[in-house]
Amino acid sequence: MIEILVLYFLCKQIGALALQKGLSARRWKWYTVLTWMLGEFIGMMLGISLFGFDQNNLLGLIGFAVVCAFGGYLWIRYVLENKPDQSELQ
Repeated sequence: MIEILVLYFLCKQIGALALQKGLSARRWKWYTVLTWMLGEFIGMMLGISLFGFDQNNLLGLIGFAVVCAFGGYLWIRYVLENKPDQSELQ
């Protein structure tokens, strides 16, 4: 549940950055959500393949998946920050 709140605030930041760049905030928010979910899925699968699936390490797997999901957000932010600002285009 907390990760949904974190994702909400991260999407707000991405939306503001996209507007600063003169791009569609909605599109970049969707990209953020999609890469978050993809990163979480990949992180869970990678964690299961590395550490196995057991009741004892479930919290560790979830933590690993959330860290990978945050990596998806960082990737989108990196791509967006490397685009030129709207003021630079004029």
